[in-house]
Amino acid sequence: MSASPTPEDLAKTRFFILNLMRILGVVFVVLGLLIVSDKLAWPELVGWILLAVGLADFFVM
Repeated sequence: MSASPTPEDLAKTRFFILNLMRILGVVFVVLGLLIVSDKLAWPELVGWILLAVGLADFFVM
């Protein structure tokens, strides 16, 4: 049997997940900027979508 997680463990897990989401938001923004500036050969619409999702993810989370 495993013991139930302590409130401190739950807080650490939530903190880790929130920071991971923020980092992924920054990655989306950078990829979006690279696509929009034609550094990556993807459709420009994908770049704008990644940029918008990344900004929303970073600032909302």
